Amino acid sequence: MEKSEKVKEQILPEVSKKERQKLSHDCDVCKKSFSKKGNLNKHKRIHTGETPYYCDICGKSFSQSCNLTAHKRSHTGEKPYHCDICGKSFSQKITLTTHKRIHTGEKPYHCSVCGTSFSHQSVLNYHQHFHTGEKPFHCEICGKSFTQRSALTNHERIHTGEKPYSCNICNKSFSDRRNLTTHKRIHTGESPYHCDICGKSFSQSCNLTTHKRFHTGEKPYHCDICGKSFSGSSNLTGHRRIHTGETPYSCDICGKSFSQKQYLTLHKSIHTGETPFHCDICGKSFSQSGNLTTHKRSHTGEKPYHCDICGKSFTMSSNLTGHRRIHTGETPYSCDICGKSFSQKIHLTLHKRIHTGETPFHCEICGKSFSQSGNLASHKRIHTGETPYRCDICGKSFSDQSAFISHKSIHTGEKPFHCDICGKSFFQKGSLTAHKRIHTAETPYSCDISGRSFTQHGNLTSHKRVHQGKKQSH
Repeated sequence: MEKSEKVKEQILPEVSKKERQKLSHDCDVCKKSFSKKGNLNKHKRIHTGETPYYCDICGKSFSQSCNLTAHKRSHTGEKPYHCDICGKSFSQKITLTTHKRIHTGEKPYHCSVCGTSFSHQSVLNYHQHFHTGEKPFHCEICGKSFTQRSALTNHERIHTGEKPYSCNICNKSFSDRRNLTTHKRIHTGESPYHCDICGKSFSQSCNLTTHKRFHTGEKPYHCDICGKSFSGSSNLTGHRRIHTGETPYSCDICGKSFSQKQYLTLHKSIHTGETPFHCDICGKSFSQSGNLTTHKRSHTGEKPYHCDICGKSFTMSSNLTGHRRIHTGETPYSCDICGKSFSQKIHLTLHKRIHTGETPFHCEICGKSFSQSGNLASHKRIHTGETPYRCDICGKSFSDQSAFISHKSIHTGEKPFHCDICGKSFFQKGSLTAHKRIHTAETPYSCDISGRSFTQHGNLTSHKRVHQGKKQSH
């Protein structure tokens, strides 16, 4: 007997003779037994694909009348089943029953193979397929197989483009009901999944699971190319594209492509200017909820990500990841033009603009362009006169944070940036970077007219004025 058959025997234990007599109605296709003929008839519709119950609003059809009744509530908005603990309402009684288990912690469905418990029968059924390896639901268009019928239904919408679940607040549509449920939490601010270690809340249970790995240090997803490990499967998928160069997510406005969907979503906000997430403390708006969460830490002073080597803390996990590379010396992002490598992808992106001359951030007042959004933000303060960075020692104010940090070192005398070749120290990191080019002889800023190269961008700007002066004299 094969391993999968043995597992099935564990999952489906023997039924007594008395119970077999009760299950007198057998399916002639899969041999499953039922105590009532009506239940057998309903079951047979799985095999025949028959859906005799039609919705008179959208035309969708169902194999059972109860499913049609539940579906119609998606049109009427009716939610007759209410949770007596939190007041949340549901369109189906079974959904309310499952929901209540969030409050009670009840997990009545147990896997007979590994002992794992679940709050819902369908989740147990899905889990059991991992033991048997069975994927009984097949897509007739591309042949892909699934462990659940609902997963197949959702997959088929990739081919059809169908998005039947619409948000009644912003009208955004989704192919999967669960995605709509998660989306609605953007509007309600609901985050029902809480970390029992630090108290942080999440809108999705999978995000809580990934978050908990920050506390445990668990990284179960491993790259089979370089061996790097990750706490989330999506992080591994995104990382692998560094090796393959794959960028499957394309902007339909400018054609730019990205390795991860979240980067495309963030990029699109440059075109739309949409910033739907607002800070309730200062009113500042953001294109992504994650950016709002990070921003709020500037008000609270929270720095939840700690380096286990030097103890330094950060407001963002990505900053901690980049910082750790200072200790390891890792520079995984390489420029395909000059070969220079960087510890963070953003630094590579900014570096490449030296070669391309790209300045995608434009001032709508004077038209000046910049390679970095932060430089544009600083520049705009020339027009507004805003100086938000104030020295608490002498009271002097600055429009630019780097100038403010440099100024403070005048009072402290601190020069925190040291050259590892000659030991010379500097107030600013940019000054150290420019200084190091004396040792490396690197001249990354080239004149496109004469071909002459310079160690600093300011020197190139001054040089170009020589050409401009010559043009004016002629």
